[in-house]
Amino acid sequence: MTVRTKNFDYGQEEINYLKSMDEILGAAMTRMGKVERVIIPDLFAALVYAIIGQLISVKAVHTIWERMQDQFGEITPGNMSMQNADDIQKCGMTMKKAVTILNISQTIEQGAFSLEELHDLSDNEVIQKLMMLKGIGRWTAEMMLINSMERRDIVSWGDIAIRRGMMKLYGLSSITKEQFEQYRRRYSPLGSIASIYLWTISFE
Repeated sequence: MTVRTKNFDYGQEEINYLKSMDEILGAAMTRMGKVERVIIPDLFAALVYAIIGQLISVKAVHTIWERMQDQFGEITPGNMSMQNADDIQKCGMTMKKAVTILNISQTIEQGAFSLEELHDLSDNEVIQKLMMLKGIGRWTAEMMLINSMERRDIVSWGDIAIRRGMMKLYGLSSITKEQFEQYRRRYSPLGSIASIYLWTISFE
C-alpha cells in the first residue's frame, strides 16, 4: 500500500510574482522552468516522513520510507501504534526516531492529539501545536506545513539545504539570520514556492 502523493500546487502567477520581487531568483526560475515538489497530503504519513528526514540525506529517507511501506503496509496511527520500536528501527533509522514515531502514533490513536485540527490553525499555531509532541522541533513542523499542508509562505532557517541554496543563489560564502530574514520577507507571501527553488538550487 503506497502512500498517496501529489505535486505542490502552484503555477505561472506565483512564478511571475516571485520574479517581479527578486531578479536573481527570477533569473534562476527562468533557467530552471517549473520545479515540481512532491508532497504527502495525509498528515500522519507526512509527519512520519518528516521525522525520518531529520538530519539525513533525501536518498536515505527515500530508502527507509520504502522499507516502512513494504514492512507495515498502511502508514496510519492505528497500524503504526501496534508495531514495536525494534521493528520500526530495523527499517534503517535510529532507535530514538523509532520510539518517537511509535509514541506519536499511540498519542494520536488514543485521541490525545488531533492532526486534523491543524488545518484550522495559522502557520505559527501549527508549529507551536506540533512542537508539543516529543521529538518534533520547528524544522519538522515547517516541513509539515510545506510538504503536507501546502501552506504558501514557509522558508525554513533550520533547513540546511535552503540556506545553502540561498548562499549559492546570491553568491554568499555564509549567511546570517538577518540576511536570511531579508530574503524571506522579499519572497512573502509565496515563500514556500521560493523554498522549492532554493532546495533544487542547493543540489545543483
